[in-house]
Amino acid sequence: MISHSYEKQEILGVPVHKVGTAEIHNYISQVIDHQEKALVLNVNVNAMNLAIQRSWMSDLFRKAPLVFCDGDGVRWALKWKGYGPPPKVTYARWIWELADWCAGKNYSFYFLGGKPGIAEKARDALREKIPNLQVRGYRDGYFEKEGKENEAVIEEINRLKPDILILGFGMPLQEEWLNQYWEKLDARIFLTGGAVFDYTSGVLKRAPEWMIRMQMEWLYRLLQDPVRLFQRYVFGNPYFFYQVFLEKIGRR
Repeated sequence: MISHSYEKQEILGVPVHKVGTAEIHNYISQVIDHQEKALVLNVNVNAMNLAIQRSWMSDLFRKAPLVFCDGDGVRWALKWKGYGPPPKVTYARWIWELADWCAGKNYSFYFLGGKPGIAEKARDALREKIPNLQVRGYRDGYFEKEGKENEAVIEEINRLKPDILILGFGMPLQEEWLNQYWEKLDARIFLTGGAVFDYTSGVLKRAPEWMIRMQMEWLYRLLQDPVRLFQRYVFGNPYFFYQVFLEKIGRR
């Protein structure tokens, strides 16, 4: 397995590496060029809360050689614990930079997830700006995650042999599927992008720059989808910071 020397911070038993896009790209390049395989995962408050409740998910994050931060809440908590927090790398913005960089390196993708037609729209949107981008295949996330249909998805990915597989099932389903099947898949880098295809295709809109600068991106997302995200943000954020507080005072 390709190693790296990036600083590792830890919160609630989950590692978070102090990396930005340049470091992530460098690691991806090393793995692909050496024909290795690696999980490159991301954490935000929702991921942390799920990891508290699911030991297998916490184990998956610890097993991944690179875990980057994509949430302001995790950055605040790391700073509160005395760390110099890493940059926030959010798929809604990073996917364009990643795709452009991969096109220059001649790396290929497979997009897996989203509602029917969304992964294809995401591919088309990216190719409109990056015509030489290689997307070897795509498929929506609405398939049985075990049995014949699941095996057919795995067989297609293995036939196409993408350098990078991006999953967009949402947490924790994408992590659970990867945990079960990533070692069977003939790809090099495994990314968990959540709603990445919705943002790339334009189904979901990115937060305005002023809200991003004020670290209020979570509020914009909540306003876009209040039914689905109400519990995650309104109850999940206080729960997370309470757990961090308990860890900080040694009571967790």
